[in-house]
Amino acid sequence: MVKETDQIQIPNHKDRKMFIGVVWNCAAELKLLLSALLFLCSLITLFQFFPSSVRDLRGCASFPPPSSAVQFLTTTTNPPPPIEPQQIKKLEDVVLEGGLIKRNFNGYGAAAYNFILMSAYRGGVDTFAVIGLSSKPLHLFSKPTYLCQWVPHNVSENQQNITTLGYKILPDWGYGRVYTVVIVNCTFPFPVGHDGAGGQLLVHASTSGGGDSNYYLTDTIEALTETPGSLNTLQFTAPPKYDYLYCGSPLYGNLSPQRVREWMAYHVKFFGEKSHFVIHDAGGVHPEVMDVLKPWIEKGYVTLQDIKEEERFDGYYHNQFLIVNDCLHRYRFMTKWMFFFDVDEFLFVPKKGTIKTVTDSMSQFTQFTIEQRTMSNNLCYLDDTAGKIYRKWGMEKLVYRDTKRGIRRDRKYVIQPRNVFATGVHMSQNIKGKSTHKTEGKIMYYHYHGTISERREPCRQLVNTTNLNVEGTPYVVDTTMREAAGNVKRFELRMIGPVLQRTRQ
Repeated sequence: MVKETDQIQIPNHKDRKMFIGVVWNCAAELKLLLSALLFLCSLITLFQFFPSSVRDLRGCASFPPPSSAVQFLTTTTNPPPPIEPQQIKKLEDVVLEGGLIKRNFNGYGAAAYNFILMSAYRGGVDTFAVIGLSSKPLHLFSKPTYLCQWVPHNVSENQQNITTLGYKILPDWGYGRVYTVVIVNCTFPFPVGHDGAGGQLLVHASTSGGGDSNYYLTDTIEALTETPGSLNTLQFTAPPKYDYLYCGSPLYGNLSPQRVREWMAYHVKFFGEKSHFVIHDAGGVHPEVMDVLKPWIEKGYVTLQDIKEEERFDGYYHNQFLIVNDCLHRYRFMTKWMFFFDVDEFLFVPKKGTIKTVTDSMSQFTQFTIEQRTMSNNLCYLDDTAGKIYRKWGMEKLVYRDTKRGIRRDRKYVIQPRNVFATGVHMSQNIKGKSTHKTEGKIMYYHYHGTISERREPCRQLVNTTNLNVEGTPYVVDTTMREAAGNVKRFELRMIGPVLQRTRQ
């Protein structure tokens, strides 16, 4: 029962009808308002998880500038100059006499770059090598040309125009995809920049129509700049720093750290103190592989280069030909001999010789090749230590050699780089001097194909016979590398300690 003093608010019936009417008439607007509020709250909640650069909304007030203007705006407060559009007259269809309709075609942009510069190096006081990629169709269906120009920093009246035709070399033998490798040799009729005053090498790359006879486009490439006093001409004649230098092809994929570990320890021992290894990372040097390379980098045996940027350009096999040619010209005056092979291949010289006796005997040749011995990548010899086989190195347990006859096996090669103008993967065809393939019995390499690219135990079949035939391929036991493993392990321990003892597959 309610007391008289208690006040109960009963809404007026008319007021309630008016309120319901207003709400009913504005239902659509209220739904829109509530939806907007819900979206705004959700957006604010999500913004808490965005990086700070994204949370900055000041740039929402205008469209982003083109990429070419971004760099300009970061270096100056003045507005960028207007971009002048290329004046190309649009061709229209034409009706000819007799009602024949002549159709026309209008091209815009380019299918591939005219030239992609990777590097440029001096080859002497009067010569340079410019290394890069170029459109493969351009070189297949047209005849692009290159003009080299040296521009001194202090231009005098008699040195205003020093030019020479560039000689192009295509070292990848047609293996290129969208892009092919181009080495432009710029050899001037007399020394340039040898006075130490500095200067700039320009390369004018002309498409010669590029398949379209109506256009002859030329791009000017700033290939190399020498600051005053930076050139040391003694490098061209001084004794090299290294006896042996390894130029590695691009490493990619999920590589096995243990296989890389074995390869590094073995070849540092094989080549000796006056050797160096240039490793190119195209995505294969993940943290665990880096742990393997780091001790040798700290010891001064390895230089690691990050080349993942080349993956933007579709060339043959991670642009392998591009990378080895850059390595050739970058280090050509730093070593007597330069080696080209892969990290699943192990060089070997019989016990009566050494790598020095081999190279000394080949000194009259600019290039010599190395024969291959193909090893099984999954057959392992089951001996009296079968329970410990999984703890052994790959070179200890993969001992079955392919002896199939009548097939052509790949070779790898060695060069004296000062006499080489461009190089390949299995040999070079652009050299000054002689080559030889007669190295049987002197030097060979054991190829464990596929073992470097899989992070698993390589043994898939354990056998205890010295001769067997698997799917038509005859194998014999070859313990050459197995017998060398013990010395390699002790060498690694002596050189870098036990830091890699727990390396995994």
